[in-house]
Amino acid sequence: MSTLQFDVSYEDEKLIQWYAEKKQIAIEDLIREAVLEKIEDEIDLRLFEEAAKEYKQNPVSYTLDEVMQKMGMDSNV
Repeated sequence: MSTLQFDVSYEDEKLIQWYAEKKQIAIEDLIREAVLEKIEDEIDLRLFEEAAKEYKQNPVSYTLDEVMQKMGMDSNV
């Protein structure tokens, strides 16, 4: 495990402490979760943008039943 250090203003520190206490979570966990969520959001946005671009180039869509059939799954599940 490694340690990260960063500087925040006094006001930001107090806000982070208040929020962590309100959520009953350790500051380290709060910051880790927030950073990972931000990264996941950016990945999701990039994937969406790529999918939207592909769809614009080839606007084909499938029903849920068609997708399940293509995957060899029973649509009555």
